[in-house]
Amino acid sequence: LTLSKSAGFTKESRTNSVKGVMDNLRSSGIITGWRDELYGLSSGFYEEPILLIERAAASFLGMLHYGVHINGIVSTEGRMWMARRSETKSKYPGYLDQMVAGGQPAGLSLMENVVKECMEEAGIPNDMTEKGIKAVGAISYEEFVPSDHQLIDGVIERVVLFNYDLDLPADFNPVPVDGEVQYFFKWSVEDIVNSMAKDYHDPIKPNCYICIIDYLLRNGVISPDTPGYLNVVRELRSGSCA
Repeated sequence: LTLSKSAGFTKESRTNSVKGVMDNLRSSGIITGWRDELYGLSSGFYEEPILLIERAAASFLGMLHYGVHINGIVSTEGRMWMARRSETKSKYPGYLDQMVAGGQPAGLSLMENVVKECMEEAGIPNDMTEKGIKAVGAISYEEFVPSDHQLIDGVIERVVLFNYDLDLPADFNPVPVDGEVQYFFKWSVEDIVNSMAKDYHDPIKPNCYICIIDYLLRNGVISPDTPGYLNVVRELRSGSCA
């Protein structure tokens, strides 16, 4: 990305200059799924962003997307909470999903975002999240996302997801709050493993598979004696982690 001097030299001026271009791409139908959520463009996750950009437009600049994915665990039962996505979602409507997940917006720490998303998506009280949450690592990947617009084939999404396990009380039931989820339900480990089959009848949102596989690896459900184990470990962090 190269900006001319007319874009200015502050984060605010650069943001406004790029926003005008992205607004035009949105108006023409090239950028879809507008969120009114800003991501920071920087040389790395821990660096100060040089500008802010609408989440739906981020891939058009080749920038890394960051997000948080939370496994809702009931350790006393050995089960995991899953979600059914709303039919109104712009991506993967009606698919199965992890209990809570969200993009990492500018201006929030990872933990602030985790607490916010848990409340907004599943009605989990802040103190319950803060008590039961555990950071368990990160995964990265790249994928081609096709476009329905005649002027472009699609974009490459470059993603880093920070993973968390949230241990919840057995008597707590998450509830949909912001309309992104239809309902929640619990799966046993056996159910989770069965859902990984290629021909499973009820698909999960694609990037949730790798977060769940990471969970299965970390908890020894998938043995390192399993052929291909190291290939899977490598692929879980096959994208850039900057």
